[in-house]
Amino acid sequence: MRGGEYRLQRPAKKEEVDLPESLDPLPALPLCDPGRDCPRCPRLLSFRTSNRKAFPAWHNAPVPSFGDIGARLLVVGLGPGLKGANRTGRPFTGDYAGELLYPTLLKFGFAEGTYQAGREESAWQGDTLRLIDARVTNAVRCVPPQNKPLPAEIANCRPFLAAEIGAMKNLRVIVALGRVAHEAVLKALALKPGPYRFAHGATHTLPDGYILADSYHCSRYNTNTGVLTTPMFEAVFETARRVLDGPGVRTGRR
Repeated sequence: MRGGEYRLQRPAKKEEVDLPESLDPLPALPLCDPGRDCPRCPRLLSFRTSNRKAFPAWHNAPVPSFGDIGARLLVVGLGPGLKGANRTGRPFTGDYAGELLYPTLLKFGFAEGTYQAGREESAWQGDTLRLIDARVTNAVRCVPPQNKPLPAEIANCRPFLAAEIGAMKNLRVIVALGRVAHEAVLKALALKPGPYRFAHGATHTLPDGYILADSYHCSRYNTNTGVLTTPMFEAVFETARRVLDGPGVRTGRR
């Protein structure tokens, strides 16, 4: 997750954030969810504790995945943003990255409804987003300081990603947003990254039959600097749509 760093600041006025029903956390799945008070990463635990004191109305916990476990598409990001998913409890919701990701999913038929999750403390009225045949998660479930998880923290969260992939019996395409997510997926599948080089727009056929599609992360930094444009990002999901809709596509794993 590249992009600007957030400074932890206590707001002058604490406001309760009322989330619509569509933003309520999904029920946790056995082995796929670290639980609200996961102790695996001391640095992330300390940061979470500080955020709970500073922003008690926020989610401030490992962020559960969003979407149906029976989906054929899994989108994997790096980790929650401090004022995005860490605040709202839904991946890529409440910061800039979601403003590119979710409209793209809507455009290619992977979602329906309206994405209205605002930034900061803005209202949530009108958000009716629902994913279709898609699920969104992160390689690291807890927000890391300065948006930068340590290698050990990525490794500590790997069992949850591996369990999630294993539980998705219809999974066909995995979109990795960024190199770290790309490598996290490969390691969760016990694969060495060497044969599967990360490159924006690249697709890799993995031994289990999954298609791994790579994209630069949809962060504000990448889009502001021109590293990632909207057409570049949309092309990745157009490929995913084509794979899933193509002739002879299987509906589940053998």
